[in-house]
Amino acid sequence: MAQKSLRMSPNTSNVLSVILGGGQGTRLFPLTRDRSKPAVPLAGKYRLVDIPISNCINSGLKRVYLLTQFNSASLHRHISQSYKFDHFSGGFVEILAAEQTFADTSWYQGTADAVRKNLVHLLNHDFEYVLVLSGDQLYRMDFRHIIAQHAESSADLTIATIPVPRKEAQALGIMQMNEERRITRFVEKPKDAAVLDTLRVEKDWYQRLDIQGEDEFFLASMGIYVFNREVLLQMLDNNLTDFGKHIIPGAIKTHRVFSYVFQGYWEDIGTIRSFFEANLDLVTELPKFNFFDMSAPIFTRPRFLPGSKINGAEINHAMISDGCIINHSKVTNSIIGIRSTVNEGCELNRVILLGSDYYESENSIIQFESNGIPRIGVGKNTMIREAIVDKNARIGDNCVITPDGKPQEMDHPLYFIRDGVVIIPKNGIIPSGTVI
Repeated sequence: MAQKSLRMSPNTSNVLSVILGGGQGTRLFPLTRDRSKPAVPLAGKYRLVDIPISNCINSGLKRVYLLTQFNSASLHRHISQSYKFDHFSGGFVEILAAEQTFADTSWYQGTADAVRKNLVHLLNHDFEYVLVLSGDQLYRMDFRHIIAQHAESSADLTIATIPVPRKEAQALGIMQMNEERRITRFVEKPKDAAVLDTLRVEKDWYQRLDIQGEDEFFLASMGIYVFNREVLLQMLDNNLTDFGKHIIPGAIKTHRVFSYVFQGYWEDIGTIRSFFEANLDLVTELPKFNFFDMSAPIFTRPRFLPGSKINGAEINHAMISDGCIINHSKVTNSIIGIRSTVNEGCELNRVILLGSDYYESENSIIQFESNGIPRIGVGKNTMIREAIVDKNARIGDNCVITPDGKPQEMDHPLYFIRDGVVIIPKNGIIPSGTVI
C-alpha cells in the first residue's frame, strides 16, 4: 500500500503517548551531569524533550506521559512551566519518575521495564493505541500518518523506520520487510558486510518508498512504536527489559509487526558529537531541521525575556536567543543561548553557549570578582572554538579554549573533552588568562 494513499485518522482521542526519558545519559556526559537527557538544552532556547512533545501536540495527541529516572528536577520544572492545557481538553504532559514501592524496590532496567512499571498509571486511561517515543531525537513527524497506517494494516505493532546508508546502518537496528510492509527480520547493529548485504532495500522499491538517489539504503528503527493496547500488555507480561533488544525481535515471530517508512530529517542525539553537529547545522542557511516552520511549531517555556542587544558585534551564521548582550566581538557558526553575555574583543567559532538561568546582580558580580572569580558569561578578549559552554559558566578575560593538540576524550578539573569537543560544565569557572 502506498504511503501517500493512507487515510488520515481524525480520531486521536484513542491514543496515549509515552516518551522514554532515557537512562543516565552517559554518552552525553557532562551535559547530563546535573540534568536528565530530555532536559539538555537545544538550539539556544529549547530542551530535547520539546521535540517529541511538540510532535505530539501538532499531531493532536494531548495525553503525554514522560518516563524519567535520573536528575529529573530541572525536567520537572521545565515541563510544569511549559505545558499547561485547559480543564476542558483533557490534555496533559506529566512526568512519571521511577519510584520504589512496597511491591517493587528496583529502578527501571530498560525501556520495556520502564513502561511495565508504569502500567498502573497508563491503564487508568481509556485508549486503543500506545505511541512510544524517544526523548532524545530531533525530527518533525505527524504521528497521525503512522497511526492511520497501523490501523489500516491491522497491525499489532508498527515501528517507524528511516532509510540510512551502509555506514550509519552499522550503529542502528535494521529491519527487513515484505511487500505488505510487514517486518520479517530484525538485526541489531549489523557489522558483518555479508549480513548487511542481505538487509539492504531492493532498488525496485525506491519509487514506492519515495527513496531518492541510487545509493544503497537500509531501513533503520527510529525507536518510535505504535502498540495496540492488549498487545502491549501481552508483550510486557514477562521479565524482558528492553524494546529494541528483547521485545521487538520476539514480536516479529509471533505478531503482526509492520514498518512505517519515514522520509525526512531524523537525528538521534545520543552523543556529544551528534549533539554538537545537530545544533551547529541549525545555523546554516538551509538547515536540515527547520525551526521556522510554523505549520508545526516547536513549543517550549515562554520566558518573556527582552530582545537581544548587539553592540557592534560581527555575527555570521549564528543563532542568537532571547535576552542576550553581545558586545564588540566576532561570532561565527555558533549558537548563543538565552541570557548569554559576550564581552568585547572575543572570537567565537563553532561554539554552543547554552546560556544562563538568570541575570547576575551587581552585588553578585562585585562579590565574585573580589574573590578573583569572573562574572557569568564570556569575558573580554577570549577566544573559543569547537566548544560547548554549559549554563551559568564563568569564563574570564584573555582565555583561549580550543581542543587543538588534545586527546579526543579527557577529564580536567576545569573542563572535559568528549568526541573532540571541549565542554565547560554547568556552573564551571575558567579563570582569566586560562589557556585550554
